[in-house]
Amino acid sequence: MKTILLVGVGTGNPEHVTIQAINALNRADVLLIPDKGESKSELAQLRRDIVGRYVTNPASRSVEFAPPVRDAGTPDYAERVADWHGELARQFGQLLDQHVGDGGIAAFLVWGDPGLYDSTIRIFDRLQADAPDAYGLEIIPGISSIQALTAAHGIALNRIGEPVHITTGRRLAQGDRHGDTLVMLDGQTAFAGVDTDLDIFWGAYLGTADELLISGRLRDVAERIVETRRLARERHGWIMDTYLLRERE
Repeated sequence: MKTILLVGVGTGNPEHVTIQAINALNRADVLLIPDKGESKSELAQLRRDIVGRYVTNPASRSVEFAPPVRDAGTPDYAERVADWHGELARQFGQLLDQHVGDGGIAAFLVWGDPGLYDSTIRIFDRLQADAPDAYGLEIIPGISSIQALTAAHGIALNRIGEPVHITTGRRLAQGDRHGDTLVMLDGQTAFAGVDTDLDIFWGAYLGTADELLISGRLRDVAERIVETRRLARERHGWIMDTYLLRERE
């Protein structure tokens, strides 16, 4: 059996990496690092920096791979994601066959936390379903963008006695907002179409040297966030952002 470690490494600050994560990385024979090409080279470099800073096991080695991208030609979102996960599962299986021997340990450096808006656990569920005795899976949590967002803005995520709803930009655009709402993966800036009187706490590149923060009354700062986001994406070639919509008191 091969042991697979899914190690949450935080949102870009090497100091987000926990002692548990450092110990897990040093157990691994192989450290698997996704490289999504030139436009997102910073993401791969940050993972390399983490390995260089914390991995002291001389027997470990890094293996970089180019993950497949989702097929934009598939109109149905759920089908598009399912096909993509299938391609990733096949690639992960090939990587493990090629680079990890029986009884070996492989670690995937997962951005943020593996349990929050990340697909890696689901992909390994597919692998284990096909070969239930081939892999043992261990998950090491990491600091998520939600934690980095609230810390950066100096706020608590929830208000006393109140729930928090977590959704995506795609679903927010369809009206999926319930009280205080945390929004992930909003490439379409759906907040700009919300006409309710709300406060917004927005952040991009959280935890990195390029961190951007804007907060205030949504109707007052929405255009500034849209423009800041556009310019940042042009500069970096990619953007990761998240935000909290909070009903005004």
